[in-house]
Amino acid sequence: MLGEQLINGIVIGGMYALVALGFTLVFGVLEKLNFAHSEVFMVGGFIGLSSLALGLPLWCAAVLVVIICGVLGLAVELVSFRKFKSSDAHITAAISSLAFGIVITETIHTIYGGEPLSLPFISELRTATIAIAGIQVHLVKLGILGITAILLATLFWVIKYTSLGRNISAVADSPINAALLGINVKAVNQQTFVISSILAGIAGLLLAVRTGIASPDVGLTFGLKALAIMTIGGMGSLLGAVVGGVLLGVVEALAVQFGLGGYGEIVVWVLMIAVLLIRPDGLLASRGVMEKRA
Repeated sequence: MLGEQLINGIVIGGMYALVALGFTLVFGVLEKLNFAHSEVFMVGGFIGLSSLALGLPLWCAAVLVVIICGVLGLAVELVSFRKFKSSDAHITAAISSLAFGIVITETIHTIYGGEPLSLPFISELRTATIAIAGIQVHLVKLGILGITAILLATLFWVIKYTSLGRNISAVADSPINAALLGINVKAVNQQTFVISSILAGIAGLLLAVRTGIASPDVGLTFGLKALAIMTIGGMGSLLGAVVGGVLLGVVEALAVQFGLGGYGEIVVWVLMIAVLLIRPDGLLASRGVMEKRA
């Protein structure tokens, strides 16, 4: 049914948005792309796999994802970005983060192998449904949608109404001026990587729960789509990342509904080209929570 596909699209679009927000946060603050971000996302699913295999509840898996992915974010910042501060170090930092991501992927391959693995998950939880306006909706999808909405709302609240958010916005606007105002730019950079990595890790866990598998290849697929979403929404725009993610998820779901599911992997690129032809700077480039520095 169309309604069910729309719900599927919003659910997957929310996860796209969580990953795209991580790219956008780092780009908004440092104007550099973190190519290890998608691998941190992938790790979230395997943390869930290991946690459930050990008999831990999902909430424990979520706590471990927050801790481990947060530490990974700090490691990426330290190894791939802290030493490359100049404005012309974009390529060096990007390549360094790409190498860090490859290390993460190869580590996962060594520990778990190269094939997707099924989560030892209670099947009843994944198959339970509830009727909403005549539409049968899986409870796990509603749970994922609710968690995603809470994470997105919390992030926007932090950015707009807390000192941490004001510091992030100040550093994104001008790190030099932020330092003159007494803001610890190094700490803000670290906090940005921690936040973005936690969002990615939680998204990876949610995807693993939704599909029932953890795959070492999912990072590449989602990472490329998240970069396209960031472009669609507007580079540096947090709101644009959310709008772009949900838009892509819904468009993919509609493609399936109308028998075009085989073209699903090219939908994002067609959508990106179409948007950029109309708005070269992205849908919300001038309305983002964090504007690109002049």
